[in-house]
Amino acid sequence: MITGLLVAFVVGGAMCVLAQLVVDVGHMTAAHVMVLFVVLGAVAGGLGWYAPLVKWAGAGATVPLPGFGYTMVEGISRATKTEGVLGLLTGGLTAAAGGIKAAVLFSLGAALVFNPRA
Repeated sequence: MITGLLVAFVVGGAMCVLAQLVVDVGHMTAAHVMVLFVVLGAVAGGLGWYAPLVKWAGAGATVPLPGFGYTMVEGISRATKTEGVLGLLTGGLTAAAGGIKAAVLFSLGAALVFNPRA
C-alpha cells in the first residue's frame, strides 16, 4: 500500500512540477496551462496512452488536470458504445459528474466559510 501511495504522490507531483515549468519557462498563464493539460490528457486518453499510467499511478494520474481530460474521453467512449451518437454529448459529463459536483460543493463551502479580500 505504501508503494502505491508513493507512486501516486510522485506521479501527481511530477505533473504539478511540469505545469509550473510550463508557466515559468513558457510564460503562459495558468488558464492556458489548465486548458493545455486537460487537452493533453484527453488526447493521450484517446490514443490509449493514459490508461496504463492510470492503472500504475492511480489517483496520481486521475486527480491532476490531465486526468480530467482522460475521464471525459473514457466516458464518451463508453457512452457512444451504449447510446450511439448521443453519447458524444452525455458521456463526458456523466463520467466526470462526481468530480464536477465535488468541485462545486467544495467551492461553495469555501465561499461560505472564508471572507473575500477587499
